[in-house]
Amino acid sequence: MRIYKILKRTDWERAYDASLYEGSDLDRRDGFIHFSTAAQAQETARRHFAGQAGLVVLEVEADDLGDGLRWEPSRGGALFPHLYGTLDAGLVRNVADAPLDPDGVPLIGPLA
Repeated sequence: MRIYKILKRTDWERAYDASLYEGSDLDRRDGFIHFSTAAQAQETARRHFAGQAGLVVLEVEADDLGDGLRWEPSRGGALFPHLYGTLDAGLVRNVADAPLDPDGVPLIGPLA
């Protein structure tokens, strides 16, 4: 199963150069990196990233993350993937732009 991380392109470029993503400010405060499933990603974009240009969506195979990945209840009791630890940039399978629609909501596009 693929899971997704929405973030600023500049943050991804820094992580790629360092071969490691340590998470956003929110991720570090919460103690884990927030991911979404394909079914959750568009709503995550709408709720948490509206009006933010220059975003990308990282695609990662959940099984590649090992024991650090936990599925925990969040929005409405739905289980969300949370990575306790850092993300090895080499595990990212795809990076896609998330342009803003006319209402300022990032468009996630088709996901696996």
